[in-house]
Amino acid sequence: MQVKQISIFMENRAGRLEEITGVLAQAKINIRAISLADTSDFGILRLIVNKPQQAEEILRQAGFTIRENSVIACVIEDRPGGLHKMLDLFAKSGMSIEYMYGFFERHSDKAVMIIRVADPEKAIKILLEGGIELLSGEKVYSL
Repeated sequence: MQVKQISIFMENRAGRLEEITGVLAQAKINIRAISLADTSDFGILRLIVNKPQQAEEILRQAGFTIRENSVIACVIEDRPGGLHKMLDLFAKSGMSIEYMYGFFERHSDKAVMIIRVADPEKAIKILLEGGIELLSGEKVYSL
């Protein structure tokens, strides 16, 4: 129930993000989810793509510094309180979230939250017992 995420370390300069998306576009790799965090000198671009193994290979070949991580994709209701239901499960169990970002499913009233935690197996158990739907990597890559 874990999803492959690619983290790309990049210098914070004009055009660098375009270079990364250009490499992916040329290889016909589609970005499913994206998060960018930056400082004045560098940034971390987190991507979930439809072909993670291929993306990792071509980005390395293009000279980018990347790391693959496992994250969890949780389906939540796209309505007030939808996110709170999931976060409440973590709060009650004392589990911290390292980071999180989301996207919307096409033609649906659901949103998908991507979360990174220190103990993914424990998080998966908490979420499933709390009635939260989780998506497999294959499902997320094909959304």
